[in-house]
Amino acid sequence: MREEKELVLQAQKGDENAFCALYELYAKKLYNFAMFRLGDPYDAEDAVQNCMLVAFEQITKLKKAEAFSPWLFKILYCSCVTLIKEQAKKRETQDLENALHLFSAEDEKMVSQSEVHEALAALSEEEQNIVLLSVIGGLKSKEIAKITGYSPGNVRQKLRRSLAKMKKRLE
Repeated sequence: MREEKELVLQAQKGDENAFCALYELYAKKLYNFAMFRLGDPYDAEDAVQNCMLVAFEQITKLKKAEAFSPWLFKILYCSCVTLIKEQAKKRETQDLENALHLFSAEDEKMVSQSEVHEALAALSEEEQNIVLLSVIGGLKSKEIAKITGYSPGNVRQKLRRSLAKMKKRLE
């Protein structure tokens, strides 16, 4: 399999197969992020489709191939914000992806997804975005900083505080 950077470079040259391969690499993460932001599978699919359409149309404007992941998540983030504004109603976030399990440090019991959902929903939208970009998107603080406009240090601090709030709520 070709490396991600090579796929991006090929897609920038118009290789649709390379772009399809990039889609396959990111589809699940993008969908999970959109699902948590929007709370509805159809809206999440719409946001991902819009994101990928914009990415396909704009990929030649991407200056650094290695910046593809944060660039793609920024497009998705903006897509989600647009959908939320259009709906004029905030929706709660949904269950975390099935593979995500949080454990209580004291007794190491598994926390139910509904408890995680409640803890996540108790955070501000800004805090939710940072947690989701980190946990589901797998993005680093520098990448999240580019998306949110905060400094990497501020992102790390907000992430720590948000996770601490969630942990306290789960105890």
